[in-house]
Amino acid sequence: MSEFERVASVDDVPSGGRLSIFVDDIPALLVRVGDEFFAVEDVCSHDGQPLTNGPVGGDCSIICPRHGAKFNLRTGAAMCMPAVVGIATFEVQIRDGGVFARAHD
Repeated sequence: MSEFERVASVDDVPSGGRLSIFVDDIPALLVRVGDEFFAVEDVCSHDGQPLTNGPVGGDCSIICPRHGAKFNLRTGAAMCMPAVVGIATFEVQIRDGGVFARAHD
């Protein structure tokens, strides 16, 4: 089981914001929706492009800025074409003003 690692401060990411991070040496994207934080692998499963600048939807999703593939931030599931495979997600905890993440087991 991988250990949680501190990836940011809560104040580093405003509501609706995002931050590029690494979790277990994997490029990831930390996204804040309201008071919830999500960490997903920063790559579209459709064509391998970064999701970094993709819009975040009100349905807790992120959309690839290149071809419009949409992914659920909670589960990583692909929500529409052209993606048919989901993306990796990471477990997130908030402790003492810090954001910690680790790979799922």
